[in-house]
Amino acid sequence: VQLVESGGGTVQDGGSLRLSCVTSGFIFGDYIIGWFRQAPGKEREGVACIAPSDGTTGYEASAKGRFTISSDNARNTVYLQMSSLKPEDTAVYYCAAVRARRIPVVPETETHYLNPSKYPNWGQGTQVTISS
Repeated sequence: VQLVESGGGTVQDGGSLRLSCVTSGFIFGDYIIGWFRQAPGKEREGVACIAPSDGTTGYEASAKGRFTISSDNARNTVYLQMSSLKPEDTAVYYCAAVRARRIPVVPETETHYLNPSKYPNWGQGTQVTISS
């Protein structure tokens, strides 16, 4: 299982970025893919997750309405489109994968799939910095 993030960088307060997570080594539709972030001195936290098998998604509260997670199943790639970025969004962003037997993300499982401890497979991360 391999995951490679890209797309990070430095943008101004209110700006946008799109992160990409290219995956390989597993059956894409059998997994749930999550985006997580870790700011200096803070614990890693979930941002968004998606079940590529049916496109269902889940979001952490501060990401709702600003971030959109999507997948391109032909390219085994998951994206995180981030808009209205704030300085507090500054962090290293990681994508991760967990086998989920094609079950959807539903409100009852959203918290579970936004918990980084549920994911055994991780990328190396990409830095996102929002300047004020």
